[in-house]
Amino acid sequence: MTEQLHTILVVDDEERIRRLLRMYLEKEHFVIEEAEDGESALRKAQEKDYDLILLDVMLPGIDGVEVCARLRQTKATPVIMLTAKGEETNRVQGFEVGVDDYVVKPFSPREVIYRVKAILRRSSATAFLSKEQHSSNNIVFPNLMIEHDAHRVTAGGQEVSLTPKEYELLHYLAVSPDKVFSREQLLKDVWNYEFFGDLRTVDTHVKRLREKLNKVSPDAAAMITTVWGVGYKLEVPR
Repeated sequence: MTEQLHTILVVDDEERIRRLLRMYLEKEHFVIEEAEDGESALRKAQEKDYDLILLDVMLPGIDGVEVCARLRQTKATPVIMLTAKGEETNRVQGFEVGVDDYVVKPFSPREVIYRVKAILRRSSATAFLSKEQHSSNNIVFPNLMIEHDAHRVTAGGQEVSLTPKEYELLHYLAVSPDKVFSREQLLKDVWNYEFFGDLRTVDTHVKRLREKLNKVSPDAAAMITTVWGVGYKLEVPR
């Protein structure tokens, strides 16, 4: 049986960076496509279902943050943003519009490979691998079901399209229902590292998660509860 190869879109206006990333990623048997500006990146990402996008923040035309924001209106493709040191504001904006992770330039190719593989492992884009499995890892509440092996979320009987990070956040809360988690704890555990301690990232992801759930099930969205001055919890209806 032939292994399904993952296709990655590499977006950077520097040919040297694109060539470097292509070389290392192809060694790991990824299929690579390229774009050198925001407009062509957005067009390609909307026309084709990539498994992941490596996206530079500073691009000619529309920048990486805007590309991700527009893409998120229609797709949940995982995005890793490439930023230069000192571009903390861009990283904050990136997480707010739905970027899943970031890598700081100058980067180690090994780190890029690690982050790419980590996101693909937990990405909803690989849900098809487990569709035939009957998982014992399902979490079922009234109006909300999380099938962890398939990375599939159903609310009010309808499937909800989440980014990998939105899915991780929901699953993390759902594993310990009614337990309150601080923003700091969510940032550390869901994002795996304290990247720069901006708690707005958590608030933004919670807001977007609620909005997506609310479109199909207001009851499911209402389960994600704000505990003022503390953090968030997933509250199970009694």
